Amino acid sequence: MSQRTSVPRRVAVTGIGVISALGQNAQEFWQALQAGRPGIAPMEAVDRALLRFANGAEVRNFAPARYFDEKELVLLDRFAQFGVVAAREAIAAAGVEWTSQLRESTAIVTGSCAGGQNTEDDGFVNLYRNNIPRVNPFTIPRTMENAAASRISLETGVVGPTYTVSTACSSSNHAIGQAFWMVRSGAAEMAITGGSEAGFSLGFLKAWEAMRVISPDTCRPFSKDRRGLILGEGASMLVLEPMDAARARGAAILGEIIGFGMSSDAFHITQPSPEGAARTMRSALSDAGVEPSQVGYINAHGTATLANDAAETTAIRAVFGAHADRLQVSSTKSMHGHTLGAAGAIEAAATLLALRNGILPPTANFSQPDPACNLDVIPNVARSAAVEFALSNSFAFGGLNAVLAFRRFET
Repeated sequence: MSQRTSVPRRVAVTGIGVISALGQNAQEFWQALQAGRPGIAPMEAVDRALLRFANGAEVRNFAPARYFDEKELVLLDRFAQFGVVAAREAIAAAGVEWTSQLRESTAIVTGSCAGGQNTEDDGFVNLYRNNIPRVNPFTIPRTMENAAASRISLETGVVGPTYTVSTACSSSNHAIGQAFWMVRSGAAEMAITGGSEAGFSLGFLKAWEAMRVISPDTCRPFSKDRRGLILGEGASMLVLEPMDAARARGAAILGEIIGFGMSSDAFHITQPSPEGAARTMRSALSDAGVEPSQVGYINAHGTATLANDAAETTAIRAVFGAHADRLQVSSTKSMHGHTLGAAGAIEAAATLLALRNGILPPTANFSQPDPACNLDVIPNVARSAAVEFALSNSFAFGGLNAVLAFRRFET
């Protein structure tokens, strides 16, 4: 492992990989985002007649055999497959050339909320409904939340710190933040980090149905007529490395992570706390050394539930004061759905690509302004804007919050 440095290092993002309802690579993802084209449609993975909601943001036409052979697929649930596919894309984009030293000094930190839900659900159906007592011997390695991280380690030969964070919908923001701190401090010379999720199994969907937070039609964050979230699936992975090292090897620098904040609400298991959200945004800004007035864009948590969007608006106004009137805010969950443990990673990719391309993705499906959400939410149409600093928010059930701060990279 690397030795910690006395002077914090700048951290560059040199690779991005994404697979989501908006496409099976980062380019397709970005094209859909800037077009304001949602990937929400009637679910195909389950019998919709068994549920009180019909729509989801699924990764459609995903062919695992394109990416894995049969022996590999035996060990990999859908969520892990997504994580590995995204990591491969990010590593290729970064142009990583592995050496023994780099493998020893690289960290892999991933996030997942639910792990191998498809495998778990199938196992319970066989055991309790079909009365098949013999359980698949690969159930545990398929369901464990660290399955994607472990597979990425096996494929790359990385032997540095490798682990998974599970903090509900903040999982991958927590993962990226910790990976960022490791690279910044010198504890790691490179990190592969992000998150993955695949929760379109009947049992898991019924559990969400019982919470009564799923929209019967679509996801309308910040809109007065919003009716709840839309579940999504997918993964995103980033490659992080010291800025000086990235420049020295001639890597394409896609953006910079400059700060991370996290906190616990200690308030309620499911209801959001504006105070906790505000505390976390302030922490990220402090860690980044950025004043609130310098931030130009926030990729909001923006789930489209009545409680979340109003609470997040209150928190943003508490942190940014009068500058909140000039802030540009959007929720890309309106297009790729709420991907739970992968949400922070997918939204980090959206934020980085927005800064790099000078185009802010919209809040899609927006129809009616809500006085409780009185922000510029970039309704329906992407906006050209040269923004230097941005935040990406994740606020999870259990009151666990994680916020990342980014800077546009100037060549």
